[in-house]
Amino acid sequence: MRVANRARPAGDFDYEQHGGGYAVVRRPDPRIAARVHAALGASRTVLNVGAGAGSYEPDDRYVLAVEPSAAMRAQRPAGAAPALDGTAEHLPFDDDTFDATMASVTVHQWSDVEQGLREMRRVSRGPVVVLTFDAVALQDFWLAEYVPEVFAAELSRFPAIDRVVGALTAGSRTVRVDVVPVPWDCTDGFGEAFYGKPEAFLRPEVRAATSGLAMADPGAVHRGLDRLADDLAGGAWDARHGHLRTQPERAGALRLVVAEG
Repeated sequence: MRVANRARPAGDFDYEQHGGGYAVVRRPDPRIAARVHAALGASRTVLNVGAGAGSYEPDDRYVLAVEPSAAMRAQRPAGAAPALDGTAEHLPFDDDTFDATMASVTVHQWSDVEQGLREMRRVSRGPVVVLTFDAVALQDFWLAEYVPEVFAAELSRFPAIDRVVGALTAGSRTVRVDVVPVPWDCTDGFGEAFYGKPEAFLRPEVRAATSGLAMADPGAVHRGLDRLADDLAGGAWDARHGHLRTQPERAGALRLVVAEG
């Protein structure tokens, strides 16, 4: 298993430089995990592609992880599945090696989405499970009012859901797309997880764990979040969105794409 840093990041976000502390904020939510694990069905062997720090890996079956960032592999908890240094586009396994493959909020980091999804299909004799975001639906998130540049960029970063489905449909697989509701007390600190807790975006560790914010022009982010801070202090945010503080869940942009075996 190689652990040396790459000369260049595998995706558009440099986790070697900016990935420290990611696992502290991005802790798997058990309700989202239950949906991912159910989609894996009866699979006993699972490959987690673009595995990061290990979010949403099941602990009741054999898992092998592939992750190109040494900084992210180093944050995997004790007892986590073995993690190989590799990328989705070139999985070093024979056809049909695993019962299932999975990828959690990673496809937007791949240099060739179709090739990565083809590789996931190739090495899986059963389900292919992809947790991702619908960037079009993401535009409805209130944070876009404050940092529109970030959300405009996400439209080009995240592959369209139809594109993911199309790549997985090849080979006569049946593909379904499920909306995954985000609970108010979600433990996984991606942006929409704080739909009812706007103050969270004023914390640097939260921004650092959201690649869209971390990659954006710092000036634009600071200006937008200064406006957010003013709106929170003056009550304008609550006047528009205060009902979200007590909304138990939100059906936003999170999607689970499942190609059956």
